[in-house]
Amino acid sequence: MAELAALLPVLLPCAAALAGLLRRVDVFAALTDGARRGLELTGRILPSLAVLLPCVAMLRASGALSALENLLAPAAEALGIPRETVALMLIRPLSGSGALAVGGQIMASCGVDSPAGRTAAVMLGSTETTFYVLSVYFGAAGIRKSRHAAAAALCADLAGFLTAAWWVRNFG
Repeated sequence: MAELAALLPVLLPCAAALAGLLRRVDVFAALTDGARRGLELTGRILPSLAVLLPCVAMLRASGALSALENLLAPAAEALGIPRETVALMLIRPLSGSGALAVGGQIMASCGVDSPAGRTAAVMLGSTETTFYVLSVYFGAAGIRKSRHAAAAALCADLAGFLTAAWWVRNFG
């Protein structure tokens, strides 16, 4: 069985090429067309990334994230959300790598089995990098009006954060 698994990276492309040949498809043309479309998509995505990633870095470096965290921590605690996870809730909609870094800091300082560590883990697994998704995928699709999608996605993130805290508090 392990030998078959080791051969899969070779067998799958060969099987796809054979299926294309049997259907009389120009396999090389199909591959080059797919590569061209992929490069076009990359060209449409890169401007969004070039704007989004430095903005997230500036938000973190300016101290605005820390100030907002201190402002929101009492309200989060009143809702049963650990104070330590407020920074995660703020950065998660903006940056996946930033959220992983914050989650790692929470787990390093509080412990992975602490309520804050478990809540952070569930939050990371149950929410999305909303603005990244909107800028990249909507930008690639040419969608310019994303106001309602952003509001709906942020509501879904809030529901994910609240549910994660509730779940860990009651079942963790």
